[in-house]
Amino acid sequence: MNTVSTQNTPTGTTAGTTTDTVAPLVELENVGKRYGNIIALRDVTMAVEAGKVTCVLGDNGAGKSTLIKIIAGLHQHTDGILRVNGAETTFTSPREALDAGIATVYQDLAVVPLMPVWRNFFLGSELTTGFGPFKRLEVAKMKEITKRELSDMGIDLRDVDQPIGTLSGGERQCVAIARAVHFGAKVLILDEPTAALGVKQSGVVLRYILQAKERGLGVVFITHNPHHAYPVGDRFLLLKRGKSIGYYEKKDILLGDLTAQMAGGAELEELTHELEQLGGHTSQMKQVQADMAESLSRPRA
Repeated sequence: MNTVSTQNTPTGTTAGTTTDTVAPLVELENVGKRYGNIIALRDVTMAVEAGKVTCVLGDNGAGKSTLIKIIAGLHQHTDGILRVNGAETTFTSPREALDAGIATVYQDLAVVPLMPVWRNFFLGSELTTGFGPFKRLEVAKMKEITKRELSDMGIDLRDVDQPIGTLSGGERQCVAIARAVHFGAKVLILDEPTAALGVKQSGVVLRYILQAKERGLGVVFITHNPHHAYPVGDRFLLLKRGKSIGYYEKKDILLGDLTAQMAGGAELEELTHELEQLGGHTSQMKQVQADMAESLSRPRA
């Protein structure tokens, strides 16, 4: 099983490839983040390409949130290089990242439940006509655009006037994705979009991730669940305690291997051997491994 190279990636090339014709939309080379003496992230290398889904997997405390915040402009990296469209970059604010075409959809969606879908779609970016005291909202146009954009993403709502709080969790995630696409996102970062969803709703979100990919966006899918990542992902970055433990092309890793690494397979195997030497309980240890793998594949309520 071969990993994508994570060291010494030259400027203008995608991590793990040799082409120098098209720069990745976003590229991290040995990126790290320190808070004083605390190292939150170190030596992370990955690339986000147009029409590709890069999955970032890890448990709580693995460094996923820190990575998101660096790419989204909330935090500045302290080590390594961040490139956007081939140019070395350091974002000083989320607005700079957004202006560069990087949109983030967080797990706790910033929506107003009692407002209509179309109002949430244009929240903070409302279309207006007129000037000064004569300025008014272009309601009909915003409704039309909202319905069209959602339809293009395969979301068929009865009425965009319905409160967004009446939609399922999966549908609200998809509205947020469609909104980001409409407002010019080239890179879409999705923070645990399936974490609080059931099996059916998770499937809805995964389908729209593929829709975004087919429309040419570079997608960063943050998740703890390899069973959600594997069907849609093209590359997989595994984080543990702030450090990359693997960066794989899909062709180089099977779902079972991905799940085993997420479950700490190597450490559990080592512990199993120690117990065997002590005449211990190998069967119990194997059951622990199986239980951990099963817990990773089970959707969270």
